[in-house]
Amino acid sequence: MATTPETAEPPADRAPARRPAAARKVTRHRGEGQWGMGHFTPLNANEQFKKDDDGLNVRTRIETIYAHRGFDSIDPADLRGRMRWWGLYTQRKEGIDGGKTAILDPHELDAEYFMLRVRIDGGRLTVAQLRAIAEVSEQYGRNTADLTDRQNVQYHWIRIEDVPAIWQKLEAVGLSTTEACGDTPRVILGSPVAGIAEDEIIDGTPAIDEIHRRFIGNKDFSNLPRKFKSAVSGSPLLDVAHEINDIAFVGVVHPEHGPGFDLWVGGGLSTNPRLGVRLGAWVPLDEVADVFGGVIGIFRDYGYRRLRNRARLKFLVADWGTEKFRQVLEDEYLKYKLIDGPAPQQPAGRWRDHVGVHRQQDGNYYVGFAPRVGRVDGRLLGQIADLAEAHGSDRLRTTAEQKMIVLDVAEDRVESLVAGLEALDLRVTPSPFRRGTMACTGIEYCKLAIVETKERGRTLIDEMEKRLPEFDEPLTININGCPNACARIQVADIGLKGQLVTDEQGNQVEGYQVHLGGALGLEAGFGRKVRGLKVTSEGLPDYVERVLTRYQEDRTEGERFAQWAARANEEQLS
Repeated sequence: MATTPETAEPPADRAPARRPAAARKVTRHRGEGQWGMGHFTPLNANEQFKKDDDGLNVRTRIETIYAHRGFDSIDPADLRGRMRWWGLYTQRKEGIDGGKTAILDPHELDAEYFMLRVRIDGGRLTVAQLRAIAEVSEQYGRNTADLTDRQNVQYHWIRIEDVPAIWQKLEAVGLSTTEACGDTPRVILGSPVAGIAEDEIIDGTPAIDEIHRRFIGNKDFSNLPRKFKSAVSGSPLLDVAHEINDIAFVGVVHPEHGPGFDLWVGGGLSTNPRLGVRLGAWVPLDEVADVFGGVIGIFRDYGYRRLRNRARLKFLVADWGTEKFRQVLEDEYLKYKLIDGPAPQQPAGRWRDHVGVHRQQDGNYYVGFAPRVGRVDGRLLGQIADLAEAHGSDRLRTTAEQKMIVLDVAEDRVESLVAGLEALDLRVTPSPFRRGTMACTGIEYCKLAIVETKERGRTLIDEMEKRLPEFDEPLTININGCPNACARIQVADIGLKGQLVTDEQGNQVEGYQVHLGGALGLEAGFGRKVRGLKVTSEGLPDYVERVLTRYQEDRTEGERFAQWAARANEEQLS
């Protein structure tokens, strides 16, 4: 396998001759910053701070300096850079409207508080771990907690002075914030019902554990061109959004070799969305970590580091193509040929979130429930832990759809657990609007956001349940505060990208550009943008009601919303 020095210095015999700045000629850039091709310079600001010091090293400074001297003592390269390697992002200062997001300098947007992300690989939690998460929220995060669409939990209002105590509490129960953010291998998505679902193809849990053991916190892989998102699932529901991860292992049955995984690479959304592609390779369970290491090694060594907006793996995959990518993986990194294999089957159901009551392999049941747009709090998480324990469970799961699941519930205790969850407004049989609406953090805390999202999603759910109480089709409504697509707007039935729009009185107000008919799993693809179709936040319920009513009136038998949106005319969609 090709390796690269941690400092990313060019070999001495290839060090470029330097001219005085005034005499230096403007020439075409030298490559795309690919280490594996000898392109170590020039460095953008992000590559420079990573070269100066590995992001993992910032923990020592947090514990020994910043936690004692306070926010003002933090080096800017740590504050807005390396601290992400430990799950910390600066929080948006209160009172700054969306119109100033792209205008103000970073230090003007920063509050003296942090978002802190707890990584939960595979979404796996014990009761003790959930209680620890709840206690941190109540003691240090002003009771904030959000379930993310990557199975994590996020806090807000975290003070740098409290971070060491938070780490101590989380790590005492086996949780971590290591590489929850940053240019690193982030949380590994996994089927939340791995090892227990009756219809499971293969349990990917051992592979997730081995990937975590070998690669997380490993300085050989802690300086990637950008973030690296991964997923492993053996569920026939295709429940980890494999199409939009940098690497994904999807459960399949090979006709000769049996259950294993189909390998996908190069997915990702944001402002240049691309669906992942199959390499056509079948990977047995005990080789998943090796293949992961090969793909992340390719990304580290050949990923584009020169321009930040081209630094995701999807751009390299698009340029190389699947044949070359697989060849490099096999020849340079694995040193063996992968076995050709079959594609995944179409998903076994329309919903992929595991909400509801379902029988397990062992005869017990798991119960999935839906908060509103992932917004919970520490007190509520503590109550969920108490409920699970009172009903004989020590295992819970987060999902990639901002939901939660209680596992291992005996049949005679299911009804009582459901009643307890419903009493906390955690719906086990939610409406399609409660079940299918997702929202990112939004302007409340995020420095990139332009509009509010969480409260908008909560009120939209209430409005649609009142206005269309009989609507019973699976539907996804994804609300994002900026163009970066953390809430997957391009692959939602109704995707809403936050921006400032002009209302009927000519005022600039919060609103959304609308994407219609995106999907994952069933005919995966990106939503359609109707020219000029934007809605104000205030007018959003009216618009959603209008377009869904037209869908109900015009759809054919069994036609999904995404299919209808693809054929409807612009007048019907406006």
